Amino acid sequence: MTDLATRVAPPRVTALRRAAPALLGYAAVRALGLLVLVVWSAARGKSAYTLLTARWDALWYTRVAELGYGYEVRLPNGDVHSNLAFFPLLPWLERLLHALTPLSYADAGFVVSLCASLAAAWGIFAVTDHGYGRRAGVCAVLLWAALPVGIVQSMAYSESLFTALAAWSLYALLTGRCVIAGGLAALAGLTRPVGLAVVAAVWTACVVSFVRDRSADAASGARTTGSAPGSMDGAPVAPRAPRPTTGASVLPRALGMLLAPLGAAAYVLWVGHRTGKGPLGYLDVQAGWRNGFDGGYAFARFVADKFTSFPSALAGVGLIVGVALVIWLYVIGVRQRQPLPLLVYTGVVVTLALCASSYFGSKPRLLLPAFPLLLPLALALARLRASRFALVTGLLTVVAAVYGAFWLNGSGPP
Repeated sequence: MTDLATRVAPPRVTALRRAAPALLGYAAVRALGLLVLVVWSAARGKSAYTLLTARWDALWYTRVAELGYGYEVRLPNGDVHSNLAFFPLLPWLERLLHALTPLSYADAGFVVSLCASLAAAWGIFAVTDHGYGRRAGVCAVLLWAALPVGIVQSMAYSESLFTALAAWSLYALLTGRCVIAGGLAALAGLTRPVGLAVVAAVWTACVVSFVRDRSADAASGARTTGSAPGSMDGAPVAPRAPRPTTGASVLPRALGMLLAPLGAAAYVLWVGHRTGKGPLGYLDVQAGWRNGFDGGYAFARFVADKFTSFPSALAGVGLIVGVALVIWLYVIGVRQRQPLPLLVYTGVVVTLALCASSYFGSKPRLLLPAFPLLLPLALALARLRASRFALVTGLLTVVAAVYGAFWLNGSGPP
């Protein structure tokens, strides 16, 4: 894949036309998933729309949009579930759309999610197309749409919105637009706690590119001193003007790095002020949900407990295989020399998802934004002949549609 800023972004209209096959394919995959969900839910006497917009986290987001922060639930065991755990960008958009249209807050959340999922698909295509070509970009989008938990992309959750902001921030980094990348990272930080992954990618890309430019300038300056090879009298060679790595080129990087953490920092500090517990107040809010970071210890115990009986042991094996697959795909990405911003972003997303200490059933959807994991699979899929490509993508689409309907009509995403 090309290095940072070595290829410019195509014009917007041209970029949309180039992405059209990926976006149409994405819409078709998700439409089938929604259709199967509607049929399955109707057969069970449930409302598919309610499952998408008015259950689990979707209820918490719409309550924030409608009533603001301050609502909490006290459980019999003493735990306190506060809506301060939910970052504000999605509720803000729900409230804005509700104010501008006749839509309810739940309807607004559904519309925001659908639009954000298309923006995320376009961003994933742009990132993949930038380094691997159009066909690989289409494959990456189809794979992301056909993930077993892909139905979450159509729910009034924040995963689609976050993935859209993250993907376009990474694309901005790959095309050398650090300020835009930092601004999008700030918005991602207002969407989910894992916005830290986008901040890390922006900081890493800006620092590394600056260091490389300084090293290149130093090498260039060294070459312009001394005598010209083969000069008759040893006269010094006229020095070439160095590239402007200071001033105009440093400022965008510095501004991008400054902008990137502002969203998450602002919300975390506001929560600390509201709770009266200072900068660590948000961690106390998460502790009320029994959620934290323990390096994966609780998750490892959860998996180990599955091996106490034969039926649950199969689930334990499946979890181990799933984690191994995630790690293997990341290692393949490293070996394929994915750009450093993608590797940093994916590494942080995966680490935070797998090492959280609670809500083990949420881990598949928490990994949903880690789309660079799909790039090795997208490259393999892109090399298939048309008939095999259609067979594989069709099979994945059907499996995702059926599993999504089964999942939401069962335990669903917590």
